[in-house]
Amino acid sequence: MSQQLRLVIADDESIIRMHLKETLVGLGYLVVGEAGDGVSVINLARELRPDLVIMDIRMPKLDGIQAARVLTEEKIAPVLLLTAYSDRELVDRAREAGVVNYVVKPFHEGELLPAIEIALARYNEFREMDRQINDLKETLETRKLVERAKGVLMDTQGLKEHEAFRKIQQLSMNTRKSMREIAQAILLTAQIEK
Repeated sequence: MSQQLRLVIADDESIIRMHLKETLVGLGYLVVGEAGDGVSVINLARELRPDLVIMDIRMPKLDGIQAARVLTEEKIAPVLLLTAYSDRELVDRAREAGVVNYVVKPFHEGELLPAIEIALARYNEFREMDRQINDLKETLETRKLVERAKGVLMDTQGLKEHEAFRKIQQLSMNTRKSMREIAQAILLTAQIEK
């Protein structure tokens, strides 16, 4: 690993946390924070912004699945659950909460490395898809604004569609503003002049 991955771990049993930390450090990871309950792990992750959170399910105040849901919804860090419980209901809840991987205790050191790497890879894929979706939404919104602005220019200045588009393009280049900003300005001006 070129850069040490930063992890936060959470388990209500300090002996288990200590063993997990030793194992993770031995695998080359950096444990930047430890927590004993679900509320503390959320606060710690918000503050430290780790690359991954590894936690138990059964913890006081807030269980690991509820904490995972918060961390996932707030896009703070991916969550790997490390737990002695593997019943169907818990696995389903974990999946719905956005948990990216699940390892059943007692675990072997050899199971942890691939589980962590797969969890990080999946999380990065999700983030990339999220970024692409946002880019597409932005592109679509810009297109809609440019179309409306072209309509305004065609109506107010008697331009043909390609001329209106070219005018928006020219204004964009001349002012070093995006076509979206130019379209918004045209639409705003049209609203003011009504």
